[in-house]
Order: sequence, then C-alpha cells, then structure tokens
Amino acid sequence: MSTQIAFLKGHGTENDFVIVPDPDNAVDLPASLVAALCDRRAGIGGDGVLHVVRSAAHPDARSMAEAAEWFMDYRNADGSVAEMCGNGVRVFARYLQRAGLVGEGDLAVATRGGVKQVHIAKAGADGEAGDITVSMGRAVLPEGEVTVSVGDRSWPARNVNMGNPHAVAFVDDLGHAGNLHTAPPFSPAAAYPDGVNVEFVVDRGPRHVAMRVHERGSGETRSCGTGACAVAVAAARRDGADPAVTGEPVAYAVDLPGGRLVITERPDGAVEMTGPAVILAEGVFDAGRLAGHP
Repeated sequence: MSTQIAFLKGHGTENDFVIVPDPDNAVDLPASLVAALCDRRAGIGGDGVLHVVRSAAHPDARSMAEAAEWFMDYRNADGSVAEMCGNGVRVFARYLQRAGLVGEGDLAVATRGGVKQVHIAKAGADGEAGDITVSMGRAVLPEGEVTVSVGDRSWPARNVNMGNPHAVAFVDDLGHAGNLHTAPPFSPAAAYPDGVNVEFVVDRGPRHVAMRVHERGSGETRSCGTGACAVAVAAARRDGADPAVTGEPVAYAVDLPGGRLVITERPDGAVEMTGPAVILAEGVFDAGRLAGHP
C-alpha cells in the first residue's frame, strides 16, 4: 500500500533540500527513507531533509516550544541527524513564509543547535523575495592544533564550532581540496569524535574569501551556511580582527560554488548570515516506492 507524503524542494545558494511539512510530527522519517529522498538519481535529490514540525510536537524541541513555535528537524543526506544547517534555516523560514505561517520580519526557529533568530527582509520593488538573515549564535574556538589532508598535502586548520564542528584550512588554490567526495583526513582524531565539516579557503580581496566544503554525511555541497560563518570567523582572527576587542562589527563576503553569503560578527560575539532562499517545487512522493517496496 502506498504512502503519499507531501514535499517541497528549495535551496539556499544551491545548498538544496527536500522539505517535508509535518506540523504534528506524524510522518515517520527513518534514515533509510531520508537517504532515498536525497538520492539524486533514484529519489528527489538534495543535500538534506528539512522536517518541519511544531516544537511542542517533537521530543527534541519541546523545551524550546515557548521560544519558537517551529522546529527544524534537520537530517543529512545519509539520513543522520545534524545539529544545525545555516542554509537550511533560511530555506525553512522561506517555506514558513510561503505557507502563510509567518510574514516578513522577525521569527524564531528551534534547532538542535538552539533557537535561532531569523529576519525575513521585505520583497524588493520588483517583487523579488528579500534576503533572509539568521543569527547563528556565537562561534566557539577550541584550543589545540588541527591538521587536514588531501592526498600528499596537509594544512593547519582552525577549529571553529558553530553549533556543529568545522575545520577551516587556508590554501593557495581551491583545486587542492580534491574532489571532496570523501571526508578529508584530519588529526588528531580526538578533535572531532563525531566527524567534522572541512572548509578550504582562498582569499579574493579585502574581507572577501571563497571556499569549498566537505559536509560530514553529505560530501561536497554547493554551499554550507555554518561553514561560511566558521570561515568568516577564522579569516577575521587570521587577519587580526576580533569585534570583541575592537568594538566594531566585522563583515566578510564569502563566495561558495552556489553563490555569495555575507557573514557579520558583532562585538557581542553574535554571528549573522545573510543570503537568498528559494522554493522551487512541490508535490508528493510515495514513501513505499522510495523505501524499495513498490
């Protein structure tokens, strides 16, 4: 017997997601089904799944229900659960706006990385949807040296945690990152016991960088919001800029294969990410067929 489940498809700087609206947390999304949904040949295709649930209906978010009505139950493309996804939050907010559940302005979104404050800008005069800004929280910079490798090359990396772990390596050429299909080796292993997102970064100009990223559980993606934040913070520290010391915000333009994000770090440590979010399509999928039971 088929099980028809509604979905939408969206992306933020080409980091693409399957969106599954499920306010009452009634849809069973085992890892195998998530992986099948994200399969780019046999499924819908995506870097992850945005499961849209009311916070009060999900055991992982009930404690945040008073602060945020909606919970982004995010899953990586391999079906594993993730703490946060910056591009995903923007697409999640765009879905809520499209569905008439929120309007332009401010809203709060619950994630496993905490409650994120979001601002949806007004549409432009041409009707183009406004950019979405997400307050991503404060970066944590754990102590200790980290090294990442690709082939016979190795680089020191900055350990940055944005609610999920990142290793940021500054390189001379983005091609040195290789194909990024598999996770680049890192050391020491104890630095990232649950794996890590690895960013390779080159300079493009003053406070302007470009990056490629391997997202744990997904491989190379066209964009990574938390990764762009980690890169901007690492670049600022490398460049001798710390808003907590200077009292002035620092902003970096971060170019990713899928587009540009603007990352701003405030004197109080808050990191903000601004960029586009687009909903492309909607329909239904047959969960039984995706699970291999026609």
